[in-house]
Amino acid sequence: MTVVLAVRCQDGLVIASDSQITEKDRDMTYPAQKLHPLGDHAAWGGSGARGVLGELAETLSARSDEIIHAGDVGKEIQGCALPIFRHHYDNFIEDVPGIDDAGTPSAYVLAVGYTGDTPWIVEINPTGLIGRYEDVGFHAIGSGAPMAQQAGALLAHFRMVERPVDYGVLGIVRVLDALAVTSPSVGGPIDVARITPEGAHHLDEKEIEKVRKQVATWEQREHEVLDTLFD
Repeated sequence: MTVVLAVRCQDGLVIASDSQITEKDRDMTYPAQKLHPLGDHAAWGGSGARGVLGELAETLSARSDEIIHAGDVGKEIQGCALPIFRHHYDNFIEDVPGIDDAGTPSAYVLAVGYTGDTPWIVEINPTGLIGRYEDVGFHAIGSGAPMAQQAGALLAHFRMVERPVDYGVLGIVRVLDALAVTSPSVGGPIDVARITPEGAHHLDEKEIEKVRKQVATWEQREHEVLDTLFD
């Protein structure tokens, strides 16, 4: 199971992912990088066929400047993805002898970033359709996306879109850690990128652990409020 999720805040964007890959036909799980830089002011994550996403990573990296400065970021990313999608769809063998479930070549892409001072959250689905979510302020892809969307709804009253981006980092880490507990196919380490008009910053392990301590304080404050709610 994969989950990649993004949130828009008052002054920035956050995108994050788990790193566990599950291959049902081989009954295997292993870690893999799902979150990638997209130039200096954006990042993207993918869900689905690893071969498709690996090829797409090379194309997006090579064309990152064109994408960031494009008049329509969604169409630019779509233009990178569609030829790769079509190639894999056209050469996909559905019936492999001895294998009941060989997967599919389909893939989802979620990219977030800034063009100047303008934020964007773009999804390209397996049909090539463009989705824009910067106005919604939250989106997720992957087989874990329904659970992430539910978690995002439960945190909606914190109004992350009205808070500084550091609050968004806390919210996303809290959601991913909760999913890792409730779903064994979502696993760490997690990858998190904090993006503002000044640039993208990918958090290292020490920074993520610091965020987890802040999340623990957040949760403790909630407990304290509940403990005195009916006093």
